[in-house]
Amino acid sequence: MNQLKNQMKYRSLLLGFSLLSSCQSGVPVKEDFVKIQRAQEALELPTVQEVFIPSTLDDHLQPAMFYAPSREGLTKLSPLLVSLHTWSSNYKQKLHQPLEDYCLANGWAYIHPNFRGPNRNPHATGSKRAVQDVLDAVDYARKHAEVDEGRIFLIGASGGGYMSLLMAGQAPDLWAGVSAWASIADLAAWYAETHERRLKYAREILLSCGGAPGSSAKVDEEYRQRSPLTHLSHAKGRVRLDINAGIRDGHRGSTSIRHSLLAFNAVAELEDQFSENLMAELASSPTWPPGLASAISDSSYGDKPPLLRRSSALARITIFDGGHEMLPAAALHWLAQQGKAKAPRPSFSTSPN
Repeated sequence: MNQLKNQMKYRSLLLGFSLLSSCQSGVPVKEDFVKIQRAQEALELPTVQEVFIPSTLDDHLQPAMFYAPSREGLTKLSPLLVSLHTWSSNYKQKLHQPLEDYCLANGWAYIHPNFRGPNRNPHATGSKRAVQDVLDAVDYARKHAEVDEGRIFLIGASGGGYMSLLMAGQAPDLWAGVSAWASIADLAAWYAETHERRLKYAREILLSCGGAPGSSAKVDEEYRQRSPLTHLSHAKGRVRLDINAGIRDGHRGSTSIRHSLLAFNAVAELEDQFSENLMAELASSPTWPPGLASAISDSSYGDKPPLLRRSSALARITIFDGGHEMLPAAALHWLAQQGKAKAPRPSFSTSPN
């Protein structure tokens, strides 16, 4: 009972920090992190801990950061948030600290898997091993927390957004909601883009896939299997998908918004898909094209409002006034409203006797 009271005190403290900060959506900003950590220590609350998860594909032991809400006084199952690190980072990345803090304050389970670390070797970068590592992390959380099976969420930005899209297509029936930000959808296309701009990612893609696109049939198949566009059709109408990109990405960031537009097209109805001409126009400039409407109200995006939003089937895409980034408040606002999509009711035909 004391632990339950302490959790309530912690939630009050976290809310107070958020209200005093520049964040308006219940997600703490960087200046609050030290205060939050001290509050955790003073109240002796469970915190995120390092765990090790055996791979079900090989003998690899995957590290991850994991949090399970206290079972004391638990009256309902906990949502689970699976947070994926960026392209060049690993499970110890602090970029997604606001997501972790939200989970601790709201009784959500949380896991931040490593899935083979930075994307610069064949075992990482959307490989079968990396995909299985994410699935193994979910299974670990299920065994060590009271998880609501209808509210398992996935989130990531940049390389984490890339992996989120890939997982949406690889395991569409697992997720109640997938929030992907600044994502890569076509790995071969991204190699060409980063190679032309002389970005380090081009070399890391070569190390992962075994060569440049077109160098051999085997290499081309590596690019195809590791690209979300190959698998996203399986997610159409089966998983709630929230795709986000900042209009300046690809100009002052590493990933053109064309990737996000293509990902949306892969899960949208034909009449809702973006045309080649519109995709080219939107991706061509870091500023919003004159003449296109952009009056969209969504306070969760703060001072980086949506410029374009389109929905189709169970997917939504938002182009916002920003760059290569995630907006945690907007992501969490959307995820908190989601539940697993109901599978279509099967129909049965009766054959004459």
